Amino acid sequence: MNFKQELAAILYDLLDQAISAKELERMIEKPKNQELGDLAFPCFTLAKLKRKSPNLIAEELREKINSPIFEKVEVVGAYLNLFLNKKTASEKVVHDIISQKGTYGVLTFGNSGTVTIDMSSPNIAKPFSMGHLRSTVIGNSLALIVEKCGYKPIKINHLGDWGTQFGKLITAYQLWGDAEKVKLNPIKELLTLYIKFHKEAESNPTLEDQGRSWFKRLEDGDEQALALWKWFREESLKEFSRIYQLMNVEFDSYAGEAFYNDKMDRVVKLLEEQQLLVESEQAQVVELTEEQLPPCLIKKSDGATLYATRDLAAALYRQEEYQFVQSLYVVGHEQSLHFKQLIAVLGKMGYDWSKQMHHIPFGLMLKDGRKMSTRKGKVVLLEEVLNESIAMARHSIEMKNPNLPNKGAVAKQVGVGAVIFHDLKNNRMNDIEFSLEEMLRFEGETGPYVQYTYARACSILRKANVKVDGGALTYENTWEKEWKVTSLLMEFAPAIKRACMNFDPSQVAKYIIDVAQAFNKYYADVKILEDNTEQQGRLALVYSVTEVLKEGLRLLGLEAPAEM
Repeated sequence: MNFKQELAAILYDLLDQAISAKELERMIEKPKNQELGDLAFPCFTLAKLKRKSPNLIAEELREKINSPIFEKVEVVGAYLNLFLNKKTASEKVVHDIISQKGTYGVLTFGNSGTVTIDMSSPNIAKPFSMGHLRSTVIGNSLALIVEKCGYKPIKINHLGDWGTQFGKLITAYQLWGDAEKVKLNPIKELLTLYIKFHKEAESNPTLEDQGRSWFKRLEDGDEQALALWKWFREESLKEFSRIYQLMNVEFDSYAGEAFYNDKMDRVVKLLEEQQLLVESEQAQVVELTEEQLPPCLIKKSDGATLYATRDLAAALYRQEEYQFVQSLYVVGHEQSLHFKQLIAVLGKMGYDWSKQMHHIPFGLMLKDGRKMSTRKGKVVLLEEVLNESIAMARHSIEMKNPNLPNKGAVAKQVGVGAVIFHDLKNNRMNDIEFSLEEMLRFEGETGPYVQYTYARACSILRKANVKVDGGALTYENTWEKEWKVTSLLMEFAPAIKRACMNFDPSQVAKYIIDVAQAFNKYYADVKILEDNTEQQGRLALVYSVTEVLKEGLRLLGLEAPAEM
């Protein structure tokens, strides 16, 4: 039940339909302090309409509101503060969750529109590092959240499978590579060669020229260069697939940079036809002076195309292929200028849909306060982190619950979930310090804490051995002790909507932490399994908490073990 809608409908009638119910609903607030009520309506904007002071309007509305869903209505200045009837509201929300189960919180404002999500996008022939984690898990969670809001997500892994780095890698392989070593451990050996290239290039700058030369051969379709590139790509994808499987992340498309090689000439021609290309220092650029941006470089002086050309081709392809209503680029904040230029160029080309393209930036993953760097060899491999986290979770299970069935499966759910949750609980713009010990704590704002709360609630239901269903519910509870939890359960859909509108999964993560904390306090204060007239209501609440925590974890890409 949407109590904001109910209040908006009441106000709509009391105000003689002078303001639409939708507008009134937008005006209704949720007080930060529950002591000030469950809903608040500011009357400032009504002063001009009613030609009265907002304080007087609030007082008049208070006297007229007479609904069983409110147990008390107060006026504080120009604010109308409304307190929901705890019994009516609690029983309604619990009934809704029990009957709707996993569909509780579903929103429909997406109207089945397609949302493309450019995410993860690791570089071929380089290891999948912790630095790639953020784009992967933020993008995956956003896909789940927009789907919950009625959109159709298309997850695109825009692989870094083209560029001068492949010329450098081919050069390094030709100079120092060992085929047997590469076959035995492809990514590790290729990383070693890549790091060696940059180290040697510091004292031997001609290596950079050789790298550029090999990449030119690759672009020209040289058989030897192409064969090595395909080999590097295939081996990398095998490793990436293993890591994605570990995190339960899937993609709808693996169309990387190389996919757009034959689609860039069209972009250049379109820009030429619209007379948007101008020469600058022998290069071809699109001027963005009016947009207060630097020129967007489309073609270098040697005729080579650039990232911008490729991303313009990708945007055109995605709009034609998917007819997206939104297109999200989950890429680090250091690329902000690039995406501003990309969207601006498409706007100049007359594509209105470019307004629905959004860069979703995020902060860095730090190690000892510094950015991780593949080039300098300062890299933490994601697969190693996930496996270590799983091993630590397994050790914790062995210590605390050695007789737990499916220990391996639960250790994976907890270990992988800990790493993902640690990222998503933070506002995406924050930098994150890598710490496995912090991630795996069973207390505080962590994934294992929320998962453990879910498992505890499931355990209570197993002990009760009763079937909770959405049939005729008759409770004798006053719902006073349960109110902190039930009032939070009502906020699930608004939390999902905030996460969707702000492209911010932390809204869901923070919400389920609040639910877990409120439930654990309730568990400590109330004897849930005590056999009395209130037991049915208490168990219905426990069941409702399991459904919301499980679905909240799912929206973040985590699993919910029923036993821990």
